[in-house]
Amino acid sequence: MDVISNIIKKNNTKIILVVLDGLGGLPVKDGKTELELAHTPNLDNLAKSSALGLHIPVDLGITPGSGPGHLGIFGYDPVSYSIGRGILEALGLGMEVKNTDIAVRGNFATVTYEGEKVIVKDRRAGRISTDENREIVGVIRERLREIDGVKIFIESGIEHRLAIVFRFPEPLPEGSDDINDTDPQVEGAEPFIAIGRNPNAERVARIVNEFIKRVSEILKERERANYILLRGFSQMPGIPTMEERFSIKPCCIATYPMYRGLASLVGMDIIEFEGEDLKSQIDTLKRVWEDYDYFFIHIKKTDSYGEDGNWEKKVEKIEEFDRELPSILDIKPDVLVITGDHSTPSLMKGHSWHPVPVLLKSPYVLGGTSSRFTERECLKGELGIFEAKKLIQLMLAHAGRLKKYGA
Repeated sequence: MDVISNIIKKNNTKIILVVLDGLGGLPVKDGKTELELAHTPNLDNLAKSSALGLHIPVDLGITPGSGPGHLGIFGYDPVSYSIGRGILEALGLGMEVKNTDIAVRGNFATVTYEGEKVIVKDRRAGRISTDENREIVGVIRERLREIDGVKIFIESGIEHRLAIVFRFPEPLPEGSDDINDTDPQVEGAEPFIAIGRNPNAERVARIVNEFIKRVSEILKERERANYILLRGFSQMPGIPTMEERFSIKPCCIATYPMYRGLASLVGMDIIEFEGEDLKSQIDTLKRVWEDYDYFFIHIKKTDSYGEDGNWEKKVEKIEEFDRELPSILDIKPDVLVITGDHSTPSLMKGHSWHPVPVLLKSPYVLGGTSSRFTERECLKGELGIFEAKKLIQLMLAHAGRLKKYGA
């Protein structure tokens, strides 16, 4: 990025990045992917006059988490900047995170007890309502505030999700977050014990295991959401902002805490808004249009339904976005990019390594290469297959924000 930093220039152009989380797929019916099965007249019409391609989130064959997936499309090398999920979740919920802290993402889960064994029946506790989540967190927060001098901060997320910050009395050495997840990632298994992989992390793991034990005692009599699984132990990293790197003033219009947290980490302003649907997000986009020049809009459910293996619902969410697309086009951004952070094929019920569809609309594209916005049609596009971290360069170039390189 040294080349880019030397040729960036400011202007008044506006860039919109729409991320349909987990967008890419594999054939699930009649040899077609979710994008191919979806009825998307607006996306398809836009594709005909846009530059299409596929991006590789991390590297060939590497399946990315949501953090690395987003870092790449924001213009950061996801290998150089390894950021734990816990930090993203905590920041997204508005929690303060210091250099004395370990942050972690939690799931309320439903377990059964078979003698001394704890068996996970449902890792997401039936995706309990956010209101029920808040009630449970309120009980835990009231009864569990500190363990051996380590302060405990808990915030509810959406549905079954939550974030916990363990605040130690003094700054923690690097590597104190090197702890395995306790979530076994499958039903019918026992949760893992937190184990620190170095002496500093061992100290943290001891507090974590005590925390899990006390929470399970508090929740044991509940029929569901009676346990907590933890993922993504992380410390606060140092990362330059998008304004510092790319001379843009960015904002984030997202519902889910983790993505708000990731955007906050790279210096985006987090825009508050009422409602949780795409229309509310677009209304918010219009409201703040004059205040920023880069707008990140995140749509989650395409990923959620992919992870559930529910291709019909994933198709519905793609179609829902297609119906709202004209409202985004009416704003007339100078550059519009529609993509995903990674692929989540319903066939696989999880993230995958497959390249992700990209559509880039600006006055300066060749266009006319593809008839639809699908994985196969993106293969025909002028952008080809490229590293996700290069997407920001294309966006800046199409926005007229890069000067000529060299004489």
